[in-house]
Amino acid sequence: MQAPRMTVRFEADGVCVVVCAGEFDMDTIGELAAVCHHDAAGAKLLVLDVVQVAFADSCFLSLLVRLRKTRELVLAGPVPEQLHRLLEISGVLDLFEVRTGYTSA
Repeated sequence: MQAPRMTVRFEADGVCVVVCAGEFDMDTIGELAAVCHHDAAGAKLLVLDVVQVAFADSCFLSLLVRLRKTRELVLAGPVPEQLHRLLEISGVLDLFEVRTGYTSA
């Protein structure tokens, strides 16, 4: 298992970018949730860079949906194949804006 890693950076105009790497499941999703809810609490736009997500389960999916309800959310991609399939199969892919090669400009 690849332990989850998150780095946070703040950009202009209230943008917070959280770079996610590793595997996210029921045992590890709490770390990402804490970062998104506490470290990025004041962000107008939350960008989750998911390029390095090696595995995501329904807990990750649930967190994405909850975050989308609280603020503007963008997924920076390309979205890895496994995560893309999860979003597609669950019928929520169209709920998320995906920006490949994200830049804040």
